[in-house]
Amino acid sequence: QVQLVESGGGSVQAGGSLRLSCAVSGYYCMGWFRQAPGKEREGVASIQTISGSSDYADSVKGRFTISQDNAKNTLYLQLNSLKPEDTAMYYCAAKTFRGSLRCHWGDDFDIWGQGTQVTVSS
Repeated sequence: QVQLVESGGGSVQAGGSLRLSCAVSGYYCMGWFRQAPGKEREGVASIQTISGSSDYADSVKGRFTISQDNAKNTLYLQLNSLKPEDTAMYYCAAKTFRGSLRCHWGDDFDIWGQGTQVTVSS
């Protein structure tokens, strides 16, 4: 079964930055999600890999950037101006093609990684 592999998590102070990576290729729609302890998983960002168009949750807009490097088969999430409320396990995910090129972090993604922990201290 296809599995995605995330890396790049860690512990930083508020205001700091991290870059998450995900080894993946061949999907038209990719996304990043996060889940904090005691909370439901939430979408963070998504990218339609054919057009390059991206979408962000309001909570991270202007601070996080999703990008892809096709040559390296890698998806990235740049996290800047981190806040303690960004602390969570972050997951990379892919959406398989079902007849539409729609891609949004609110959609149903079906391929998931194991996650990488991001901890932001105040």
